[in-house]
Amino acid sequence: MLAAILFDLDGTIVNTDPIHYRAWREMLLNYNIEIDETFYKSRMSGRLNPAIVKDILPQLSTAEGQKFADEKEALFRKLAPHLKPLSGFSELLAWTETHQLKRALVTNAPRLNAAFMLEVLGIKEAFDTVVVADDCIAGKPDPAPYQVALSNLGITAEEAIALEDSPSGIRSAVSADIRTIGIASTHDPQFLQEVGAFMAIPDFTDLQLWTLLNSLIEPDLSAIASNL
Repeated sequence: MLAAILFDLDGTIVNTDPIHYRAWREMLLNYNIEIDETFYKSRMSGRLNPAIVKDILPQLSTAEGQKFADEKEALFRKLAPHLKPLSGFSELLAWTETHQLKRALVTNAPRLNAAFMLEVLGIKEAFDTVVVADDCIAGKPDPAPYQVALSNLGITAEEAIALEDSPSGIRSAVSADIRTIGIASTHDPQFLQEVGAFMAIPDFTDLQLWTLLNSLIEPDLSAIASNL
């Protein structure tokens, strides 16, 4: 039986990639580096900032890299005052409430960004636990963030479903043995399935999602009837 749904944040609950792309692009122009969306998706999307900075700006010291990343995230927050969740998200939250399912947020977003987005979206109180990369021994694609979320909720991987939009997030959840649905807001759905998602959908209105979820919480009526 399904006990919890574990949500990624960026690209899953809300499509922030266009804003992150713009912020990275503006920041990197200061170093005469011009990126396009293909570069962003392959080298940045879903990765942790220290890894991105080390990859693209290896000449920076650790302190300089942290300062650069902090300034990029401050720019992101400045550019993102009016975020809206993906279609169907509010309905999904209501459905989990109706069926008394637990909810976790599992994100690679820096803590300040996560708090900012939850505030703007009006969902600060929506989750039983919030796990950011800083809470774990490693961020996504390592399974640690999802393992921490399962532990915090007091459930097993078999009782959960994860919703993820990025290859690193899918690899993280799948490595934690959680059934994972790809949200194709930022990547091709076939690609998301190739990296481990058992299903890929455009948003939370997709009929495949609702058919699956209802099948996981509705009792087996035939089994009940046979025991009468």
